[in-house]
Amino acid sequence: MTLLRCAVGAPKATDDVPRPLVTAVLRLLWDEEHLSRAEIARRLGISRSTVSEIVDELTPTGLLAEAGVGESRGGRRPIVLQFQYDAFTVLGVDLGATHVSVAATDLRGRVLAWQHAEHPVQADPEGTRDLVDRLCAQCLCSLDVQASPLIGIGMGLPTPVDPRHPERVSRIALARWDGVHGFERLIDRYHVPLLIDNDANLGALAEYWWGTARGLANFTFIKVATGIGAGYFIDGRIYRGAGGAAGEVGHVTIDTRGIPCGCGNRGCLTTYVGTHILPRRAAELLPEYPRSVLHRGPISMASVEAACNGGDPLAVHVVQEAAEHIGTVVAGMLNLMNPAAVIFGGTLCRLGERLLTPIREAVTRRTFVSAVAGCEIQTTALGERGIAIGASTLILEALLANPRAWCAIPSTNPRSS
Repeated sequence: MTLLRCAVGAPKATDDVPRPLVTAVLRLLWDEEHLSRAEIARRLGISRSTVSEIVDELTPTGLLAEAGVGESRGGRRPIVLQFQYDAFTVLGVDLGATHVSVAATDLRGRVLAWQHAEHPVQADPEGTRDLVDRLCAQCLCSLDVQASPLIGIGMGLPTPVDPRHPERVSRIALARWDGVHGFERLIDRYHVPLLIDNDANLGALAEYWWGTARGLANFTFIKVATGIGAGYFIDGRIYRGAGGAAGEVGHVTIDTRGIPCGCGNRGCLTTYVGTHILPRRAAELLPEYPRSVLHRGPISMASVEAACNGGDPLAVHVVQEAAEHIGTVVAGMLNLMNPAAVIFGGTLCRLGERLLTPIREAVTRRTFVSAVAGCEIQTTALGERGIAIGASTLILEALLANPRAWCAIPSTNPRSS
């Protein structure tokens, strides 16, 4: 199971390996919700007896149940099987540079409970761990976890995650975290697996399952907030690279003599674009715009956003300048990888077309027509919850791939059953 290589405390599947037919039957039922055994056999091109064997094997997991009889097409009326989306609860945790969000979802990605708090994640590792504990508990307290026990926790971190060493974090991205995330405490508390990935990768995963990238095998999700990162989907799978560092577009150099970056280089994209960079840039240019509304009070990302949406020339200039930088990097990516879509998420995406239009214009000027003509450049429709939903989807994807290994977990977990 590919995703379990990124796991901390994932179920061991040495004697219970995933089987393609079991996965295919379960995924078909997940897609359709209601199907008879005969219809499953017809759709998958397998015998009814094989379907019955698989259904008998899956029924004890709690993921499916008989839901009455269906319409007859001649002969005996069929028994309809129903996927149980409320069989288990999943927690998805999103750690940004300055916030923690937790979503509790069912097995259809529906958010059942939501908690969000601003917090200096990069600067306060222990406080962040305590906050994650608290927000997870608050989500679960509002749910009936006896009826729908917790089966796993997915987590997105604002750092590259090496699939071979998922317990580690970048000492550059999270300099005060001493190279480890320290969230094994969640496994000790809830006795369920914890799967971890980079936040932008999980943004891409959410788009693929639930967002505007459904049906697309090749696309890119770019998170633009305090930092900038990308999640690549190639041939229907997250592309992580050899060491999990694929997608660090924030550290693409756009000016070799530019502003020093915390990574040790100069002129990285993240030194010109970000929620803390745009207010600073607006303050630098303020004397040149004596009539700007930004003279009226402290300059923040919220005030720049409001001013830009109101057409303030200084704010519009700052946003267009940032969009030009982003567009330069996106154009290079399109020339190299030719994705079908580029989907933006993160705080800056609240600017909508004020940001997207100049990005598209910059991309068009810098790409071969064949590379960009069919590429959709748009913002996420999942909003601020997208990455947390992607984190819970990490668990769902693994569950559907190997249900017997995962569904044994709640029965051994007295705290969530």
